[in-house]
Amino acid sequence: MEELKRLNKFISETGYCSRREADKLIEEGRVTINGVVPEMGTKVSLEDEVRIDGKLITEKRGKSVYLAFNKPVGIECTTNPDVRNNIVDYINYPTRIFPIGRLDKASEGLIFMTDDGDIVNKILRARNNHEKEYIVTVNKPITDRFIQRMGNGVPILDTITRKCKVEQVSRYIFRIVLTQGLNRQIRRMCEFLGYEVTALKRIRIINISLDVPVGRYRDLTPTEIKELNKLISDSSKTEEASLPKAKTENKRPFTNKPKNTGRNENGNRNRKGDFRKRK
Repeated sequence: MEELKRLNKFISETGYCSRREADKLIEEGRVTINGVVPEMGTKVSLEDEVRIDGKLITEKRGKSVYLAFNKPVGIECTTNPDVRNNIVDYINYPTRIFPIGRLDKASEGLIFMTDDGDIVNKILRARNNHEKEYIVTVNKPITDRFIQRMGNGVPILDTITRKCKVEQVSRYIFRIVLTQGLNRQIRRMCEFLGYEVTALKRIRIINISLDVPVGRYRDLTPTEIKELNKLISDSSKTEEASLPKAKTENKRPFTNKPKNTGRNENGNRNRKGDFRKRK
């Protein structure tokens, strides 16, 4: 029996982009199957002709690429060639690769680059609790109260951040380990508590630590890839698992939950056709 795959999965497995980015391309009408613009959820076979922006894409052959890249400040984590200083153009790798997740333009540090769409999904699943470690510099002296509140959870983006490990490194620098990836999470957490982030560097993702100079990259070793796959092996493989939880599911009760009054800890106000369809 002819094997059918969801269109977004087929695109990601060619190494063109991740499934999430494939979904965007499909929504924008940039993908065609046998000359017809498909619906979301369409399935394809190896006999179907899939094109993106008119360019034929085919199955990937050869080994997958896994890079550990030390992103400099000012580089955008996007594959959009129209964006100045995008990460793909900066690295200029000989084959098509894309970033796993994001790192703010103003931040630096470790980010994975790959052509393996499946590993992207496993690492980015919101429910998988994979650790990411950062070194953060703020604009004023760190207090014990600041460390405690950062670790217990901060109200941002209509939820309470998960409890996390936070450790003071020096008067203005702290280390934090997150298991979630809300938009500009660390910066928003600090802002709520009356601090401004002046420097942010990611130094670890799961089992891979940053060990290359700024602007450089290296291949992950076979041992690192084996261990990484082992650590993410329990990650849900269903597409439904990649959907964000309802806001209420992210809200976890605890007795010292800070009340969001719209003010920070110093009392100041915060700133604010011819193809197969899904059966």
